[in-house]
Amino acid sequence: VSRWLLLIALATARASGLAWWRARREAGRLRRRLLASASELEHLQSAFSRFAPRQLVDRLASGHAASAERKEVTILFADLVGFTRLGGRLEPETLVRLLNDHLRRMSRIADDHRGHVAKFIGDGFMALFGAHEPNPWQANDAARAALAMQAAVEEQNRERATVGLPALRMGIGIHRGSVVAGVIGSAELQESTVIGAAVNLASRVERSTRTEAASILLTAEVRAHLDPRFALRPLPPLAIRGVDEPVTVFRLEGFDG
Repeated sequence: VSRWLLLIALATARASGLAWWRARREAGRLRRRLLASASELEHLQSAFSRFAPRQLVDRLASGHAASAERKEVTILFADLVGFTRLGGRLEPETLVRLLNDHLRRMSRIADDHRGHVAKFIGDGFMALFGAHEPNPWQANDAARAALAMQAAVEEQNRERATVGLPALRMGIGIHRGSVVAGVIGSAELQESTVIGAAVNLASRVERSTRTEAASILLTAEVRAHLDPRFALRPLPPLAIRGVDEPVTVFRLEGFDG
């Protein structure tokens, strides 16, 4: 009897050991799959962050739908002056390299100031502050970003001068207002953006930098939320197409402190 009990005990121990080994192997396989899936998700999030703000990508990855919302945002438009004419004088590779370097620097500055570049428009772009997360300092962030962007353009011009490339000039217009933020487009191509009269006004303020001999112009709606240490110079109200009343603008000249 004791022999049979011993055999039964050995068989049970062997079966238990085999079951434990299989369970451990399965757990290891599942763990590897989970790690691979997490790595793949992180890779996809990183890749999609090149096309949409990281906050939006994270929300979509967590299963939250991208719904349209009305928000108060600060909109910055920037455009290189005379770049189209310059394009006819440079080799395509040089032109693209110069433009990519410029836009990379501008995007990094927007990110550093809690904003993001929402759209590239030829040699210009639109950056948003306060579009994807609450930011009571969005006007200050946009103004600081604009000053940093102009400083970066000056640095680029010094670098270009050493290799015989002409200097560039950039105009920036900033406005704050209510917009509709959401994901728009077709089934094949979509983008996260904002629409509304405030967007159009910001774009036209940027265009006014050419006639007003200013590198950075901002509206009274932005000035109302700015730190008083920003150096501003009031300009005569501008008649802007599509706006009934003349628009009060200020030239942003620096920050004291």
